[in-house]
Amino acid sequence: MPATFFVTGAFARAYPAQVRAMAQAGHPVGNHSDRHLAYPDLRDAQIRADLAAAEASIRAVTGVPAKPLFRFPFGARTPYDIGVVNDAGYLPVRWTVDTLGWKGTSGGMTADEVLQRVLSTAGPGQIVLMHVGANPDDGTTLDADALPRIIERLAAEGYDFVDLRGLGG
Repeated sequence: MPATFFVTGAFARAYPAQVRAMAQAGHPVGNHSDRHLAYPDLRDAQIRADLAAAEASIRAVTGVPAKPLFRFPFGARTPYDIGVVNDAGYLPVRWTVDTLGWKGTSGGMTADEVLQRVLSTAGPGQIVLMHVGANPDDGTTLDADALPRIIERLAAEGYDFVDLRGLGG
């Protein structure tokens, strides 16, 4: 199944084998910052340094650049931040639906709710924000648990799945 993964530099350093596997499976791996800081709170030089640190870590693990794909931490951005990121050679990508699976059961979510959030907003061009790994508080993996059913249901409705490889180039 095609997918695009946005990882932080910190994630690439902590889980190099997993990030390498993403790239080796043919999935684009985009830059999601180095330390997942809110860019509106940073100065230009801090943003550029954060982008560069993440890029270096991701490239060291995957062997390919993350550019031009970028996702703002928390989705937090201003028009000014977008300009700084663009000037650094990146194309910011936002999502159309957040599964909220990252909240875990401790945050009141279930795999069924993740499924419904995606299905109820399905449409051409939809970009679904999901998270790899487990919720740090309760260890749940709601996005991963719901993913097979999401794929099955959307495929049954005639949707195709693509990654973001064609953006920015």
